Amino acid sequence: MFNLMKTAVLMASIVALFGLLGSLIGGQTGMILALLFAAVLNFGAYWFSDKMVLRMYQAREVDDQSAPEFFGMVRDLAARANMPMPRVYIIQEDAPNAFATGRDPEHAAVAATTGLLRMLSHREVRGVMAHELAHVAHRDILISTISATLAGAISALANFAMFFGGRDAEGRPLNPIVSILLMILAPLAASLIQMAISRAREFEADRGGAEISGDPLALASALEKIEHYARGIPFQTAQQHPETAQMMIMNPLAGAGLAGLFSTHPATQDRVMRLRAMAGAASAR
Repeated sequence: MFNLMKTAVLMASIVALFGLLGSLIGGQTGMILALLFAAVLNFGAYWFSDKMVLRMYQAREVDDQSAPEFFGMVRDLAARANMPMPRVYIIQEDAPNAFATGRDPEHAAVAATTGLLRMLSHREVRGVMAHELAHVAHRDILISTISATLAGAISALANFAMFFGGRDAEGRPLNPIVSILLMILAPLAASLIQMAISRAREFEADRGGAEISGDPLALASALEKIEHYARGIPFQTAQQHPETAQMMIMNPLAGAGLAGLFSTHPATQDRVMRLRAMAGAASAR
């Protein structure tokens, strides 16, 4: 419940930031137009985000015939979680990673890279896909998509303000220095809020995934392996579309370890520690 409230507050903060930026660009009219634009973006993200992301990563849908082991694993996990069967995709990519997308559990898809399927054991892949199904069950995928869409739009609005100038409440042009600060600080604030949403959701998906699979140590091992291998293998599509980084089970962006503040994911050691504590508590019962 706390994480749900926290996410609601953070999402409201992104929308408020969007409105504030619109008001600085065009006064009250600009604020109204910005909020209407946000509503249109949210509508588009709700209905079309999954198709856009899967096409972006050139994901190939698989079934019981083309990828029987992987497809069967997801089917078994979905049954354990009492969830509708999602569509299943494979991405031809050496970097090990996975994500879930879709507007709700009835219209969800999960995807894994060929690198992840090759580098991890069956048990570890199972832990990863249980994590992704937990995201679906918690409806994180919709929240993440909307926050990413709004964060990207805020950056676009800030660039518009930089080139065309903003207006104060009385319609006077903003000081050029204020415009520059606006261009820098608004996208930064949006990114920080987006990252806070993502980090809170990852911990919950780790917990939910461990419960679905019944094997928290498998997910802990998978996270350690993914982080180890991903450091030396660039994920080109994710580099070209950094707004999608928060969807992945592990941050795919180069330089992600520069500072914890700017990471879309919690530190791997913190995630592993929590999962091992879950396993310890389960074995003690």
